[in-house]
Amino acid sequence: MKKLLTLTILAAFSFSGIAQQTQKPVLHGKNWMAITGKPLAATAGAMTFQKGGNAVDAACAMLAATCTMWDVLSWGGETQALIYNPKTKKVIAINALGVAPTGATPKFFKSKGYNFPPEYGPLAATTPGTPGGLLYMLANYGTLSLEQVLAPAMEMAAGYPMEAQTANSIEKNKDLIKQWPYSKKVFLTHPGEKREAPQAGEIFVQKDLLQTLTKMVEAEKQALKNGKSRKDAIMAGYDRFYKGDIAEEFVRGSKEQGGLITMQDLANWKPIEEEPLKVNYKGVEVYKLQQWTQGPVMLQALNILENFDLKSMGYNSAKYIHTLYQAMNLSFADRDFYYGDSYFAPEEPMKGLLSEAYAKQRAGLIQSDKNNPNIGPGDPYLFEGKKNPYLKLLKKRGFEMDTTKRNFAPTHDTRNGSSLNEYQDRLWRGTTTVEAADKEGWVVSITPSGGWLPATIAGNTGIGMSQRMQSFVLDPAINPFNVVEPGKRPRVTLTPSMALKDGKPYLSFAVQGGDTQDQNLLQFFLNVVEFDMNVQQAAEAANFNTNQLWLSLGGTKTEDRQPKPGQILLHDATPEAVRNDLKKMGYIMSFDDRTSGPINAIYFDWKYGSFWGGSSNHGEDYGIGW
Repeated sequence: MKKLLTLTILAAFSFSGIAQQTQKPVLHGKNWMAITGKPLAATAGAMTFQKGGNAVDAACAMLAATCTMWDVLSWGGETQALIYNPKTKKVIAINALGVAPTGATPKFFKSKGYNFPPEYGPLAATTPGTPGGLLYMLANYGTLSLEQVLAPAMEMAAGYPMEAQTANSIEKNKDLIKQWPYSKKVFLTHPGEKREAPQAGEIFVQKDLLQTLTKMVEAEKQALKNGKSRKDAIMAGYDRFYKGDIAEEFVRGSKEQGGLITMQDLANWKPIEEEPLKVNYKGVEVYKLQQWTQGPVMLQALNILENFDLKSMGYNSAKYIHTLYQAMNLSFADRDFYYGDSYFAPEEPMKGLLSEAYAKQRAGLIQSDKNNPNIGPGDPYLFEGKKNPYLKLLKKRGFEMDTTKRNFAPTHDTRNGSSLNEYQDRLWRGTTTVEAADKEGWVVSITPSGGWLPATIAGNTGIGMSQRMQSFVLDPAINPFNVVEPGKRPRVTLTPSMALKDGKPYLSFAVQGGDTQDQNLLQFFLNVVEFDMNVQQAAEAANFNTNQLWLSLGGTKTEDRQPKPGQILLHDATPEAVRNDLKKMGYIMSFDDRTSGPINAIYFDWKYGSFWGGSSNHGEDYGIGW
């Protein structure tokens, strides 16, 4: 297998448009496509399509199944989605990210000795967003009932054969799991034995979760019996979760274990339907969620890269890698300081950040022969006709304005901090993705997350609490837009993607992998657009990762999250000549046979009226088409 992988990637390095071998076949379908992080969950999508559901129904069924399987997320996490509506011919965004609870303030966390909110436990939890996001999407854009869509997940909660990845993760983290009584009850099925976690293939039963899902379906049934519409009946399930007995038990279980979430926090939270952000790259409209995610990073990078002839550089040549690395660093430096919850003051300067003039100025900072370790945030306010209100804060953080280049360069060395292995682990923190499309024209791209193992389960709900609070900052000098505050959303890494060409769906794509998500999605997109790869080739192709950014997940010490200028992760098969050239440019290289999280994607072939599905050869991601 290792030899085959090397041959495949080497072929990709010399990509020239001819057919290239892939480890997994490209998927083809003309009626529907369902792709996600687990084979059983993809099957749940296929079952839903076979019931007559549309892509939204299938996506919701896959989301429910992945949460039930603990595919690096659970029901208490968060959901971020882009949906193409064929009736309006527009892309809409769904913001179902939870918020900081009552009492979650910088003062509170600092009093407990934290520099960032914790990684694990009840104090890491925002309010649950996934149930509300799923029910909102289903009620407004699906066609089936909640009972029909949740049927696969409920059958799995009653007992499904657990795969090795999740079973081994439980065993690995059992010492943490034992700290939380409800988690211990659910996950450690063999208490006191040498292996306390389930075995691979063992039937894993979640009675409490099944009861929670059953309660939501019961609320729907009762509402229908009372003459309510389909939509109102589904939202009755929503109300039972966020305002009824499910909420009461969730809050009780959270508080018992030291959590902050209140009944009022749950009742006040709502999913939001938004306008996505977009840029046009060489005739392709690329859509991302707003700045409460890191999604605009990819849009900024594309704007910068339009100033270069990437195709002539050659796929993954030293010059190509260097140019993309620099463009990503410039974009991430802006993300790290200017992105945050758009529903809270201050207002983020997104108009300036996404302007072509600003991108051209940032592109001018790229030196063709060496890495620049002194990249800091730019000054987008100039491109909004405003004065930057954070000059003093940037100076406090250790940045000085280069008045000729309009770049805030760090005046201190940021190369210390956590080891590369620790940094890389946090950089790669995973989740799952959901991609669905149907012949009616509905397209869905979701990157859900939160409540991953080792999760704190809230009481007898069977629901793992989110850990997304760790993406807030406590110090405004790091990012004045992302300081924790009750009711506020943290700036997350989660970033589904969609692209339209000639007014029609062109690509729907997403990936897991923490801060690497928009790095890998950028490269996937360019693989298709610039180098004519199909979606499976592009999903398997060798990527690289920059470590020159602040981590969004991980340690509670500032040094754990600091950027590592010039550090780059490259594929094992990177040619020696490319390595030598990058070394001369000042790069500090590390290598692996895996350089991207699992990418899942759908390409729309309008010539033949069919779908092409791509599902990465990393991990357990799986797709089914018909």
